[in-house]
Amino acid sequence: MTIHWVGTGLSAVPGLRRLLQGDRPVIVWNRTVEKAQGAVGDLARDIREYSLPALTEAVAPGDVVVSMLPADRHVPLATMCIGKRAHFVSSSYISPEMAALEQAAADAGVALVNEVGLDPGIDHLMAHDLVADYRHVAQKGDRVSFTSYCGGFPKHPNPFRYKFSWSPLGVLRALRSPSKSIREGAERIVDRPWHAIESYDAPLPEPERFEVYPNRDSTAFIEHYGFDRGWDLRDFVRGTIRLDGWAEAWADVFAEVEHLTGPEGDVRLREMAEGFWAEHAYAEGEPDRVVLFVALKADRGGRTVWHKEWVLDAQGNDRGTAMAQLVSVPVAMAVESVLGGDFAPGVHAAPDEPRLVGAWLEEVGRIAGHMDKVDHLARAVPA
Repeated sequence: MTIHWVGTGLSAVPGLRRLLQGDRPVIVWNRTVEKAQGAVGDLARDIREYSLPALTEAVAPGDVVVSMLPADRHVPLATMCIGKRAHFVSSSYISPEMAALEQAAADAGVALVNEVGLDPGIDHLMAHDLVADYRHVAQKGDRVSFTSYCGGFPKHPNPFRYKFSWSPLGVLRALRSPSKSIREGAERIVDRPWHAIESYDAPLPEPERFEVYPNRDSTAFIEHYGFDRGWDLRDFVRGTIRLDGWAEAWADVFAEVEHLTGPEGDVRLREMAEGFWAEHAYAEGEPDRVVLFVALKADRGGRTVWHKEWVLDAQGNDRGTAMAQLVSVPVAMAVESVLGGDFAPGVHAAPDEPRLVGAWLEEVGRIAGHMDKVDHLARAVPA
């Protein structure tokens, strides 16, 4: 069973190096062989120029294909894997087109595993852990609130309160996307992220204030996380976290993006992205920082009876950026789990089975400089 790792971009290398040091054969595929050589040439024995026909020819039944390509490339690769009776792994969200492959994957006896990066990925693990823990004391009618915020930014803050580790175009396009969440028991739809920015005081060893806002459709994950219909769901938000002062620093960006529409707006977005990449990209070797806060609280009879929160704070080091490690190492763990038979045939997100959740979070804790499961009603318990 061979691992085919496709793509050696900025967020791929630490997880790939983990697999290259394992006992399974790994073929590294990249559009530019020289770039892959520079990234993992000291470990990789087999690096090939990527094309879908070449990969298809090389894949055999039982192999695992890892896609670190843009999200729109995943479904063609997963479809190819079904035809070849090979497994598939990516860190991206499960698109409707990917979900539609469920029956075909089950019939072929292969697992298509997605949402196993940082966000989505590690956040899912933390949510599953909190829900399973809370169920031991949960009662029908409990007023339940859930929040999950993740973000990356420079370890040493700059006046712009942000730096780009990948194309700024994706970040700018996300600013034009609406979000749906639950606040105070009602559905909340927000057209632009900056219309919903709030402060968030994180329970780090040195308390720190951030800015947060919802993104995408949070409500799609209520069932996924196993929330009981008998709970009175007051808040359910999955969102992005930024350094305190980000909203003020980006005020001019918001003002311009607000009015960009149509083809002309897309042209302007690309111009802005090019400028941001030139002015606000990470310098070579510059350390980044990633934080993730996932919290679940339950009130009963007018008082809080349960309130715990996973807290992760990671910084880049000689093993790679924090973002690259926290995206690609869980991907590598997913590959190992697929090869170990931990995923049944079909389409999957990050695991919710307690044994895997615990094992994966333990591995993540080795990456993070600080990771706690905080009991707000008692004390912080080291992970």
